Amino acid sequence: MIKNAVVKVFATVQEPDYSSPWQTRLAEQSTGSGVVIGPNRVLTGAHVVANATFIELQKIRDPDKAIARVLAVCHDSDLALLELEDDTFLDGIDPAQLGELPDLEDRVSVLGYPVGGEELSVTEGVVSRIEVQCYSHSERYLMAVTVDAAINDGNSGGPVVMDGKVVGIAFQSLDEAENIGEMVPPPLIRHFLKCVDGGLDPAIPSLSIAWQTMQNPVLRLSKGMDEGASGVLVTHVDYGGAAWGVIQVGDVVLDLGGYSIANNGTIFFEEKYRMALHAVLGLHFVGESLGVQVLRDGKILDLSVSLKAPAHLVPMANYDKDPTYFIYGGIVFQPLTLDYLEEWSTWHQKAPRELVQTYYRGVRTEEQQQYVVVTQILADRVTVGYESISEQGVLCVNGVRPRDLNHLIEIVEAQEGLVKIDITKGMSIVLQASDVRESTPRILERYRVPRDRSPDLWTDH
Repeated sequence: MIKNAVVKVFATVQEPDYSSPWQTRLAEQSTGSGVVIGPNRVLTGAHVVANATFIELQKIRDPDKAIARVLAVCHDSDLALLELEDDTFLDGIDPAQLGELPDLEDRVSVLGYPVGGEELSVTEGVVSRIEVQCYSHSERYLMAVTVDAAINDGNSGGPVVMDGKVVGIAFQSLDEAENIGEMVPPPLIRHFLKCVDGGLDPAIPSLSIAWQTMQNPVLRLSKGMDEGASGVLVTHVDYGGAAWGVIQVGDVVLDLGGYSIANNGTIFFEEKYRMALHAVLGLHFVGESLGVQVLRDGKILDLSVSLKAPAHLVPMANYDKDPTYFIYGGIVFQPLTLDYLEEWSTWHQKAPRELVQTYYRGVRTEEQQQYVVVTQILADRVTVGYESISEQGVLCVNGVRPRDLNHLIEIVEAQEGLVKIDITKGMSIVLQASDVRESTPRILERYRVPRDRSPDLWTDH
């Protein structure tokens, strides 16, 4: 029975602290669900084990637990694969089989261990929608299946079953609706497992472009599109992304990976479902070549892009890694990330407007590949009068615009006299380079900071 293949996941999680990036928060315990899909292999949700320092699994009606570790994870599609230290713990359990993408109105069962009880829970519902949705764990827009069955805390990572096979992994519920949940569909699960088995990067690739729809007939006319032609207009190409150097601003993308793109930015997936063009990328791998047909200056061009992970000015959510920071004379610099913005509850409304707008509208260029922010200033004699400055972007240092945080470090460490840091809102911070070098050990000791920069910025000298 497939019920025997469903396990409870216990995770001890220690989240990084982006407001004090040199330290972590207190460890917390959480639970989720998973399903055995092979010998010593358990499939669950990435958010169930994100930032986990210790993981245990428990079988149905078994009080004992076994220690597990993450074998592979794809935070984009919210999937993780676990293995047990004791590879005999799952002996006797028949692995669940992966089924096909269900149809609308198919009846499914959601299995897992939601909060409020210890035993396996089973809820039922029907498939109500199949389309691209925003995955809250990664902020990526990918194919998802909506079911009108309850998916509560603790259910996450558990299987959604039809005809005795797994047809999805529960990953989120809709707060604004009752008994409406979403699951990762079989195409994305197979993509993840193929990456694991083939030693490929499990990330979902991105073209790293911005585009607008072509629903307006005059707009289509202005681009010289024939009657019946359809596509989307490229408005920006992120530097270093998959499309950089191949697709150009002003191109009309007509076809992506063999899927014709409608003027509203959708494709007809498997000739059954109309959904956003993002769905195509969930079928392909980082490093794979993908055909793209564009209309450029009245000519149709057949191009090929080498797919890459997203390359955005402000990265989306990061997991299982420490924050990046650099401290200079008590000034704490960090690249703007979604993780930093989430330090504000309901950050869309409460985080500084400038930073929120940069997240949504900032574009990655060769001249600016990160948006560096002064997140706080640690009080010291060299920072007198600057203590209230925080949460402001860096414009330039001694007249030079920093490309990213590494470049900013190069600039300030090369200075011998005055160091003038221009920030947003027309303000400036001016320090003496020699004072900064003298103050660094004192400031680090006072605020119990182990080093002036995060491990990913360490060098041999």
